[in-house]
Amino acid sequence: QLIDISRSLEGLPRHASTHAAGVVISKEPLVNYVPLQKNEDSIVTQFPMTTLEELGLLKMDFLGLRTLTVIRDTIEMVKKNRGVTIDFDSMEYDDPKVYELISKGETEGVFQLESSGMKQFMAELKPKNLEDIIAGISLYRPGPMDQIPRYLANRNHPESIVYDHPLLKPILDVTYGCMVYQEQVMQIVRDVAGYSLGRSDLVRRAMAKKKMDVMEQERKNFIYGIVDEEGNVIVPGALRNGLDEATANKLFDEMLDFANYAFNKSHAAAYAVIAYQTAYLKRYYPVEFMAALLNSFVDNLDKIAFYVQVCKKMGIKVLPPDINESDSYFTVVEDKIRFGLSAVKNVGLNMTMEIVSERERNGKFKSVVDFFERMQDSQLNKKAVESLIKAGAFSSFGVRRSQLLSVYDKLMENIKKNRNNNLNGQISLFGEVEQSHGVEFEFPDLEEFPKSRLLSMEKETLGLYISGHPLEEYMEDIPKITNATTLDFKVSEEEMFQPKLQDNQEVVIAGVIATKKIKFTKNNNMMAFVTIEDLYGTVEVIVFPTVYEKYSSIIKEDNPVVVRGKVSLKEEEEPKILCDEIKLLSQAIVKKLYLNLQDSTKIEIVKQILRKNPGNMPVVLKLNSKKLLAANRDLWVNGSKELIKQLYVVLGEENVKVI
Repeated sequence: QLIDISRSLEGLPRHASTHAAGVVISKEPLVNYVPLQKNEDSIVTQFPMTTLEELGLLKMDFLGLRTLTVIRDTIEMVKKNRGVTIDFDSMEYDDPKVYELISKGETEGVFQLESSGMKQFMAELKPKNLEDIIAGISLYRPGPMDQIPRYLANRNHPESIVYDHPLLKPILDVTYGCMVYQEQVMQIVRDVAGYSLGRSDLVRRAMAKKKMDVMEQERKNFIYGIVDEEGNVIVPGALRNGLDEATANKLFDEMLDFANYAFNKSHAAAYAVIAYQTAYLKRYYPVEFMAALLNSFVDNLDKIAFYVQVCKKMGIKVLPPDINESDSYFTVVEDKIRFGLSAVKNVGLNMTMEIVSERERNGKFKSVVDFFERMQDSQLNKKAVESLIKAGAFSSFGVRRSQLLSVYDKLMENIKKNRNNNLNGQISLFGEVEQSHGVEFEFPDLEEFPKSRLLSMEKETLGLYISGHPLEEYMEDIPKITNATTLDFKVSEEEMFQPKLQDNQEVVIAGVIATKKIKFTKNNNMMAFVTIEDLYGTVEVIVFPTVYEKYSSIIKEDNPVVVRGKVSLKEEEEPKILCDEIKLLSQAIVKKLYLNLQDSTKIEIVKQILRKNPGNMPVVLKLNSKKLLAANRDLWVNGSKELIKQLYVVLGEENVKVI
């Protein structure tokens, strides 16, 4: 009975699903052709896609593409900033400098061409025209990738290309003897076997839908042709056009194999056009392009962090938010990119718009006091102000973050009281703050926080580091002790490939512990889920109980570490690392700061400098004798460039060495 019921259910639709981007088009109301139904907020057909096609209805997919927004925003910024109008419709796609950029692999942010594999392929291909880009995009896919070596070899040595029949040369010469596009198969069956345009399109559709049974049926038609009952030749076939049976079979086998990965040229050409446009914008208007690109990823901190590093590599400065220069999102300011205010934690878009609107109406803010006074009627609150201070948004006023954080709440309260007193017609001389046109507020004389604290505050309020990175002091040495970065764990939006790493592969990666979550196993043992962040993004690290017990003292947020472990790849999950070992980066990179202190009067000054730059780098002192002395742990430093510069000034460059 169970089997009988199962048989009756087999093949029935399991549920009603909707193609979110599929739109059916007809010349009359659809209800005249197909049954319709209401599905949540939209009306959908009750027939599936294949039935609709058999009825002769047109179904089109309308898909949103982030890159189109990037192109539009870049063009608008270029028009606003430079007064230049970019019109791709009237432009030739033959600029050698654009193809040079692509050939060099400088394609981060360029549509379809930014993965490491594609960059390498483009460097080998060295495209000189749009046709090369179209072919490259078609070939760099899971199936046709096997054709890449042959394609490159034929391109470099066209004299070695051999065609099975002269009829194939005009069809395949544009792709150097390789089958790359569905349109080429359509042309082959037309020119070699005499198919009509309509019948060749049926072959293309069978290929696109991977209908191998239909393709096999076409073999006979392709080789021998089709003759009706009255002897009329409907399709001549390859034999009638001069091919022998073996060559015809071989050619059809190649087309059949090609059907497994066929790509239509029109699709690839559309991709290539967008790829060229983005490469053009990056080549000639890099600042505007990168700003637009960053804006397209405002909800993706990993991407923002990655493209900020790309900007640095390109020589473009990305500046922290500024209360007088920032807009809501990333903007271009004098060939630099300024962070938007809406990205600051606890601020939000509405408050940002109020700040920008006030600035546009009444001019730039003259001071912190002026800002607070003018924004009294807004949604501004203490949490938002604290975040703006930590993000460095008030730094252009010449006030240190340490000073502002110590008094901002009192300052806001005093300004509010002053306003209330003025409204009541009272004169109030209070605290440090005077009336609107009085003496400026005097901030306490405090030293600025250490660089590490400032970076930590940027990370807290912006989600990433802007003015520097805790790993920067180690960047020369990290490649020597690691074999991976977070980039290796990512899959590009435009790619269908898995990350470069393999499941269970051993990796060593360096980064800062961004987050840590402790969980308890069934046996009540502690384990940790840790997020490691490097200059390019993040990756999750799972630390099981036995490993956690050994390294728990190291696993703390903001610690720069080196993690050794195995890659875990699972379907529908982000790649992870299963941790085997974790070390402090400063211990993994054994470097020491050597100071030659011949002048004893400078010892106290040097100690003060060292204590203001705490870290994990050991310090070795050479005093009046030749003997080297290891400094106490409380004098160990972070090894930053700023520290080294300060020591150069006090001791001289020849007396300061990091080895």
